Amino acid sequence: MTPQTEDRVRHALIQTLPLFEMMRMRAATTARRHPVLGFASEERDSPQRWVNQFTHTHRKLGPDDREVVSPNNDTVYSNAWLDLSQGPVLIDTPDMGDRYWTLGLLDAWTNPFAYVGRRTTGNRRQRTLVHGPRWQGVVPADVSQVIAAPGDDVWLIGRVLVDDSPGDIDAVRALQAQLRMTRLDGSDAAMRVDTRIDGRSVAAPSASTYIDTVNHALVGNPPPAGESLEWPLDADAVQALLPQVYAELREQQNQPRPLGGGWSLPLEVKTHWGADLLTRARVARNFIGALGIEEAMYPSAEVDGEGLALDGAHAYELRFAPGEGPKVGAFWSLTMYRRSDCLFVANPIHRYSIGDRTPGLRHEADGGLAIRIQATDPGAGHNWLPAPAGDPFYVVLRLYQPQAEHLRFQYTFPPLQRLD
Repeated sequence: MTPQTEDRVRHALIQTLPLFEMMRMRAATTARRHPVLGFASEERDSPQRWVNQFTHTHRKLGPDDREVVSPNNDTVYSNAWLDLSQGPVLIDTPDMGDRYWTLGLLDAWTNPFAYVGRRTTGNRRQRTLVHGPRWQGVVPADVSQVIAAPGDDVWLIGRVLVDDSPGDIDAVRALQAQLRMTRLDGSDAAMRVDTRIDGRSVAAPSASTYIDTVNHALVGNPPPAGESLEWPLDADAVQALLPQVYAELREQQNQPRPLGGGWSLPLEVKTHWGADLLTRARVARNFIGALGIEEAMYPSAEVDGEGLALDGAHAYELRFAPGEGPKVGAFWSLTMYRRSDCLFVANPIHRYSIGDRTPGLRHEADGGLAIRIQATDPGAGHNWLPAPAGDPFYVVLRLYQPQAEHLRFQYTFPPLQRLD
């Protein structure tokens, strides 16, 4: 393979990797069984799945959940994949009271192009119509808002805040049960699709699987406007380069925006990645399903205040001075991830994140807030976020509905200070 060919193929792989990863996530997160219509296929290993149907988690995710990298530990998920090739879908959502919730809609290229929820459409009962690029029809009078999707496939990721107060998880479960998807004629919107792949593996796929998956996804999801794509690619060239591309995207240390104090913003998007294909691919590999920064920001730290990699062999402290905590309209949390797999770290107190809603959070006498980050229990009187013993890690400071100080990048982030 000549250097010119290698560069060309590498560029095309970086460009299409988000499309493949979205199709992998569709295979991994869609349901085999419909509550009324039964199994999409009687064969257990069949890739047939139901789309245009909500599936829910009724608990917060933990270290045994491995389908999504860098997941949050603050909300439960209501997941759905939309297939708009046969017409629009109506989504009914209940009155959410004053609770934080959002339905983030991502196109097949991971662009977070629309939202329904507390920040954008409010918490009242509402009906949303979502349609594909070819639909032209009459919008029903009871529709609250219309969303035009750029392609036929859409990933809808719903997040509903769960407090640790008694009974709150049951209240959220009742709200999730009221989420509905129908057609314009009132019928169930559910339909079968062949996802074509086993979505459980997060490793680099074979060249044949990658090419076949991208080929079929392109039919209903052409590249975003302004992107030219050289496709198809030679299978041998794909087989040679694809593992390298996947490894490089996972291990890549450079971040697009440093925030100071060892913090950086791994993604900076509102509704579209534009021409930044490399960041789009890196996010698809490491943070797939991330929302735009107006809904949520994800500052991350992989190093301490001295620029040294965070490691569970050491103890650290993160301290917010009085009045200098994160500025958010909803809530914030600090979440721990093992560096090797980007997943939660199992620990004896079953705490995977800590934040402004953590029961028993202790503030200092002057109003400051200190969080101890280490593998061993620091003892009574400390706010403890457990780290993996002897393993590298990183933390993500999730800011839901960040205020202007964050959106304008004027906030001063305190560093993680090593204590030993």
